[in-house]
Amino acid sequence: MKNRTLAIIKPDGVRDQVVGAIIDKIQKNGFHILAMKLSKLTKESAGEFYAVHKGRPFYDELVTFMSSGACVPIVLEKENAVAEFRNLIGATDPAEAAENTIRKLFAKSKGENVIHGSDSDEMQK
Repeated sequence: MKNRTLAIIKPDGVRDQVVGAIIDKIQKNGFHILAMKLSKLTKESAGEFYAVHKGRPFYDELVTFMSSGACVPIVLEKENAVAEFRNLIGATDPAEAAENTIRKLFAKSKGENVIHGSDSDEMQK
């Protein structure tokens, strides 16, 4: 069964001009783009989006980073979309990410790791 997942190319990906390369990799891996737009999160909206991490040591830095520049939210569809996309993006820390994953190819650090991928089927709702 096809399902949906949310990806967000983070501000570092936009700043480093790798949006096109990331989208190309996503499509070459069989994902269909249902919606996409260039956006800018406010600190408030970034805080709400990442509320699940509130209270964790990295929360404030994450919210500040995600509201620091433009980002590209993308709704993707594919069979087993959530798990497939999590595999495609790789580990949060690019040093630990598998070869040929988005984070291994484009991310610079654990904090600036170019892409968010939902870890649940929240987009099916």
